[in-house]
Amino acid sequence: MCLGVPGLVVAVDSTDGTGPSAWVEVGGARRRVNTALLQDEGLGVGDWVLIHVGFALARLDEDEAMATLRDLESLETVYTDELDAMARSATSGGAATGASETATEPPGPASVAGPAAPRTHDTATGGGEGAG
Repeated sequence: MCLGVPGLVVAVDSTDGTGPSAWVEVGGARRRVNTALLQDEGLGVGDWVLIHVGFALARLDEDEAMATLRDLESLETVYTDELDAMARSATSGGAATGASETATEPPGPASVAGPAAPRTHDTATGGGEGAG
């Protein structure tokens, strides 16, 4: 199953040389994601994005993000497995962009309010055929 997971931008950082990126928090795990698809969006700390395979695919409003997180949490083990996989990949040092991460994770907890979820839409559940 392929999932698009809402994540909260906690830092915008493109110092790794692979292009525009941001540190995004999902369920307490932080990971650098590629933001090239949203480079014209002017993403900043506190913004919500829909993440799939290490890429931010869409900007979400907080209500949309919260609704999607609630829906994902209702899937229980699927959501938990996805969060565990994200945490493992974040600590393994592998970057979603294919290059190894060289920048240090931003220190401390996010400076914005706790988790919020975006509105549910097709991309949050994997979308079309052949995905993932």
